Parts: sequence; structure tokens; C-alpha cells
Amino acid sequence: MTAFSPLSIGPHTVQPPVVLAPMAGITNAPFRTLCREFSGGKGLFVSEMITTRALVERNEKTMQLIHFDETETPRSIQLYGVDPVTVGKAVRMIVDEDLADHIDLNFGCPVPKVTRKGGGSALPYKRPLLRAILNEAVSNAGHLPVTMKMRKGIDDDHITFLDAGRIAVEEGVTAIALHGRTAAQHYGGTADWDAIARLKEHVPEIPVLGNGDIWSADDALRMMRETGCDGVVVGRGCLGRPWLFGDLVAAFEGTGAAAAPTLREVADVMVRHARLLGEWIGDETRGVIDFRKHVAWYLKGFAVGSEMRKRLAVTSALDELRAQLSALDLDQAWPVGADGPRGRTSGNNRVVLPDGWLKDPYDCSAVSADAELDTSGG
Repeated sequence: MTAFSPLSIGPHTVQPPVVLAPMAGITNAPFRTLCREFSGGKGLFVSEMITTRALVERNEKTMQLIHFDETETPRSIQLYGVDPVTVGKAVRMIVDEDLADHIDLNFGCPVPKVTRKGGGSALPYKRPLLRAILNEAVSNAGHLPVTMKMRKGIDDDHITFLDAGRIAVEEGVTAIALHGRTAAQHYGGTADWDAIARLKEHVPEIPVLGNGDIWSADDALRMMRETGCDGVVVGRGCLGRPWLFGDLVAAFEGTGAAAAPTLREVADVMVRHARLLGEWIGDETRGVIDFRKHVAWYLKGFAVGSEMRKRLAVTSALDELRAQLSALDLDQAWPVGADGPRGRTSGNNRVVLPDGWLKDPYDCSAVSADAELDTSGG
């Protein structure tokens, strides 16, 4: 087995070099807790996307989303913003109020409500705006490391990742994560791992992390061998599979095989996940309702009838969830072929952009004063 070096994010050593990708509505404190427990606390686990405007204005939902469990270290927060001044204020607030230990900047989100404002994966096309945001973030971050996550570009005709990587190095960004897809691809097709290798060659000064199509620990090891990247960022591969982080630790350390939980063990994790959500929200019913989105991911590959899946998808109490799960054949072994793509897979989408966005990569006049989103979580 090839030995991989620890990942350095400023003063923080991440070993094995594995990062939980920020995912809207998913990587809240309860899910991060599950992933950390399976990994034995090893790795880096990033919050949901936090909007800089909402943070500066102390939006109630946002203030809940930035809550970290006392066992989380380092505390890693992802920010979204399109206004350099607002981004700078948000970063300064995090530093002054000791809200996190690491700041990641989102330049990879492809959803229309973000890109139509010029944010997420649309923003790196405007080189001066990207530079201004990175400059404000790094100059206000003090001792906190600032990293960024991005995509290859808007579409195949507007590729930005190499320019963006060079700007990041020049502005003092600590590390870069690249999702090997364009915004137009969303989550369809196959991630371009060659782009990750090219970025690593282009910016050897700082760590480059690869993201895209990591469905198993073997995929993570293969990505690092094939691209030379310094770490991996795992997103959809852990949906309904928080134990993947235990698999990743075992694979990188060479200490064991991948987990193959029975349906009984999966059901126990499902109930714990729902309970943690209820405790975090402060309402059991709301917690179980929020958990519903995870049900199909956890049960993928298991023999569970469509009627039972429908009932599980409308549960609203922990006792009801337990009762429904107990009616299943819980002795089912881990199903062959249960790993693989989960979550959104659509591709070849038209990217929704501000009017005139693509006319000139150096003209930032298309960014309006109200471009900042006022809600967090994606």
C-alpha cells in the first residue's frame, strides 16, 4: 500500500487526508457527529454553506448552522459570498468571536439560485472579483487558514480552474479543492480526475484536494494515486453511509476491510441520526421529518418493499420510525452493489447566470448590490 502524507491546512494536520464536503441540508452538526464517530475523530468535517450576509446580520437560522459540538476540532466553516466587503466582515466576525478554526470559501455550488446571483461556480469566471474576495478573506482571517472549493468552470467553453488556482496562490489561500465537473454538468457524467492532476501540477505551492465520484475508500486511494492530489473531499459518497469515513481511515492506515453492516446495524444508525437531528433542532417531530431525505440513501440495495419505503418516508416520530424499521428483515446482509452513485445525478444543465455575465471575464459590473443571498444552507 502506498503511504500518503498527512494534509496540512494551516496549523491543522488532517490524517488521513480526508474531508467531508459541505452539503446543503446534509452536513449539519448531527451528520458531522455520525461521520466523526465512525472515523474515530480523524479527518476534517465541514459545515453546511453559510451565507456571509446572513452571518453578518446574525440570521437566526444561520446562527444555528454555525453551532459546533464541543468535540469538533478543528471547527470548519464554509462561507458563500459575492461581495468582497461582506465576505471580509464575515471572516472578521468569525475571528473576533472565535466561531471557527478554519474557513472554506464556496466557489463550486452549481444550483440556479446561487449562480443567477453570480455566486458559487459562476464566480471564478470574473477573475478580478474572485481575487478581491480572496484578498478580503485572507487579510481578515488573521491566524485562521482560508481554503476554497471550486469546479472546473461554468461549462466546457468557460473553464476557469487553472486561472482561479493561480489567483488563490497569489492571494494566500492555504489549499484548494477541485470538483472535477463544470457547473453545467451539475452531478452528471463522470468527474474529470485529469483536471485535478493538472491543477496539482499548476499550483505545486499549496495542497490540492480532489472531489468527485468517490463512492468507496478504494476510490479515494485511486484518486490520490492517479492525480497526485494531497487529499480527497467526499460528498455524495457518504449519503446514507456515514461509516464510509471509518472505511477511509482503515484504507489509508491499512488496518482493515470496508464496513458491511447488516440492515439491523443500518437501522440503528438511522434511528440515531434522526434522534440527533431532533435534539439539534429542539423538536423530535421536526428532526424525524428532516431525516426523511436520508431514508432512501440508507436503504439503497436492501430488500425493502415500495410500500414500506413510502411509510418510512412519511414518519414523524422516533417511535414510529423504530416500529417501521423493526418490521423489516433486519438480518439482511450488506447487499452486493449497494455502493455507487447516490444523490443528484442530473447533468448537461443550462447554467443560470446574471445578464451579460459571460461577455467579459474582467468586467464585474454585472454583480448587483443585492447579489448576496440572505439565507444559509444552500
